[in-house]
Amino acid sequence: MWRRVYFLLFLVRVYFALSPSYLHPDENFQGPEVIAGRVFSYPVHETWEFTSANPIRSTFPLWLAYGWPMYILRWLWEGFGYEVSPSVVYWTLRVLMLALSVVMEDWAIHELVASPRARRVAVPLVASSYVTWTFQTHTFSNSLETLLVCWSLVLIQRIVEDKKRSGILASSLLGSMIVVGVFNRITFPAFLLLPSFSLLPHFQRKPFSLVFLSFFALFTAFIAICVDTAFYTPGEFTFSKLFSGAVITPLNNFLYNYKPANLAQHGLHPRYQHFLVNLPQLLGPAFPLLFFLRRSHISPILVSAFSGIALLSIFPHQEARFLLPAVPLILSSIRLPSPRFRKAWIWTWVIFNVVLGVLMGVYHQGGIVPVQMDIAKTNETVTHAFWWKTYSPPTWLLNGKNEQLTTIDLMGIPGEQMLEKVKEALPPCRTRKPPHAKGRGAVYLVAPRSAYFLKPYSDPSKGEDVALEEVWSYRRHLNLDDMDFADDGFINTISRVVGDRGLVVWRTTRNCWATSS
Repeated sequence: MWRRVYFLLFLVRVYFALSPSYLHPDENFQGPEVIAGRVFSYPVHETWEFTSANPIRSTFPLWLAYGWPMYILRWLWEGFGYEVSPSVVYWTLRVLMLALSVVMEDWAIHELVASPRARRVAVPLVASSYVTWTFQTHTFSNSLETLLVCWSLVLIQRIVEDKKRSGILASSLLGSMIVVGVFNRITFPAFLLLPSFSLLPHFQRKPFSLVFLSFFALFTAFIAICVDTAFYTPGEFTFSKLFSGAVITPLNNFLYNYKPANLAQHGLHPRYQHFLVNLPQLLGPAFPLLFFLRRSHISPILVSAFSGIALLSIFPHQEARFLLPAVPLILSSIRLPSPRFRKAWIWTWVIFNVVLGVLMGVYHQGGIVPVQMDIAKTNETVTHAFWWKTYSPPTWLLNGKNEQLTTIDLMGIPGEQMLEKVKEALPPCRTRKPPHAKGRGAVYLVAPRSAYFLKPYSDPSKGEDVALEEVWSYRRHLNLDDMDFADDGFINTISRVVGDRGLVVWRTTRNCWATSS
């Protein structure tokens, strides 16, 4: 029975992996966009993490995760005489993350949970979480961190349980994996700090394991520093640059996040944010079960999860996705309620994950990627694309059009200021006739349909000085950052955001008749 349930959950995971929701800009700007610019020479936007004097993001794990599939795609497509479109790269990486989640994450859970009976609960429970459906199938550094944490715990378990052999292979892999994890995210060691103490007796008995672990860790760190130094330093890479100006991104990252003033720029949260807000948001009905665990149920993987959450709570900037590695570890450790309450709990679990899965995996900023792909295919010359009340659009999906197309992210600025920015890109009214488009490109405004501020400008009878003509739209888009409960009230806000969901591409022109009158 549980195998049929798992197969059904696999199909669910495939569906969400192939849905173009957009959970956070970091899934593009801190990963695929950077590497795609180097592999395919796409014009891309590199964020401050990669362009500052002391860059804080390592490209080493990005090359390991996304570089090789991009190179394979380029080799295959160029072999047939074609150029690789960004949409092909985008969906290839989604399928890759899906494969890593299904194979590597589920395999790790299978090894970490020793009891076959508990395993039949743990594996489907992890596979039925909306976090697995959505975050783990997106190109987040947190998603990669989850896989690295799980497999580091597997290797630690293998080393500890093997009393006869030195575990040199596992120790070597663990050394390299720890370094990759640190260069991927500096929060990685928080989840391994306590479990790593179980290795000390083994290293006392088998010191060669520690030697090999240290050697491969140092060797991998050397390679990672070389990769980052070559990436961030202009000119040809030489080993002498390691002595004159080595780029050590984890150190830069730690020094940056150590300063409260820097963290304040990204938002400060109370220390209890992870435990009392983010964790319930990720676990839903599974969160209360943590309070009914017996001491005998406190497994090493649960200790890893709790220690990681506790250490991450020290830092005042706390986002829910930082806890992704803890989710499969917790779900693998909890026990279902007694048979008396089990059926009700399962239904609650299903409803919670279906609702959150559809919301986050389908509708959450779901129109941004399809709109960018549509603009990339349009035959119309577009010079400016203004994005308002959305997440930052990934420019690498424009298939080279951003060489002539300027993308302006207006975020959530007031409507009047947004219109002033758009007007600056429009040709002036010189006569009573509207300006001809000949020799000029179109100006697009991309905004949610729920932005009612734009309604008068899309109605010619209103006589506004700016006219909006709908070019294309994508219905499965929700803008959850446009909730104005204070002014509109709860019912009106939900009716507007949900009822008029969708993302619209408007062609923007001056209404010269209105201006002249």
